[in-house]
Amino acid sequence: MAELETRELEYFVAVAEVLHFGRAAAGLAIAQPALSKAIRRLESRLGVKLLERSSRHVALTPAGEALVHHGRHALNAVSAAAEKARRAGDQQARLRLVIKPGGDANLLSGILAAYAGRPDARQVDILFGGATDRADHVRDGRADVALLYVPFDDVTGLDHETLMVEGRVAILPPDHPLASRSQVTLADLAQETLPRWKGVRWTGAPEAGPGPEITNAAEALQMIRLGRTIAVLPRSLAQPMHPGLVYRPVTDAPNSELVLAWSRDDRRRSIASFITAAVDACGTT
Repeated sequence: MAELETRELEYFVAVAEVLHFGRAAAGLAIAQPALSKAIRRLESRLGVKLLERSSRHVALTPAGEALVHHGRHALNAVSAAAEKARRAGDQQARLRLVIKPGGDANLLSGILAAYAGRPDARQVDILFGGATDRADHVRDGRADVALLYVPFDDVTGLDHETLMVEGRVAILPPDHPLASRSQVTLADLAQETLPRWKGVRWTGAPEAGPGPEITNAAEALQMIRLGRTIAVLPRSLAQPMHPGLVYRPVTDAPNSELVLAWSRDDRRRSIASFITAAVDACGTT
């Protein structure tokens, strides 16, 4: 099987992303003829055509579509491996923990205190990610560990330890017909309009017609106050409770888990020490 060189793959992805040899060459700081020659050499070694070219048009072939998709992941993996190697050799390197703002269920201070008490503790840098990208921070080496919510966050390729298991609550406007109940079920919510969480894999929640697209809990609360939607969230993500809304437990919704996640191939002692401290602090086994 023909092998790919990292530089060739980088060149091809650069062209595929802009579909223009001149702009790609400028971004790579190489001459356009050299870039064109590298792509032709790559096509020759693979035995497939990756790009359809004309004087005014560049397009990906099906083979090119496949290579750019997997090529991006491969380049990210190479970059992450290099970064992890550098950090493994740096005994003073800090640990980088990525969290969602307000997404630590009030566990973070206890975790950091437990870790600080360990003889091998390092400085921990706290990074803030968005609703959907925290796992990617770990995959591409921007962070060492992440606090994630399962099953909402995709933990493919990551190992993880459960720190807390919790139920879910429905957040309703005060004049909603279900607001007078002390608790609700998924069947009660089956016909309700739930928001479309941009890029988030919300599973175990009732199916509903398409609601407003939102990116975070603050946007969800605004839409709920306007009567445009309701929301079903893990209990800790519904904190603090907004005084103008009603919160009711969803008794038969699957539990969610707050987990500490790290790269499956990361075997550094510093990561293992932080995981142990976090599990001990949260009383999990």
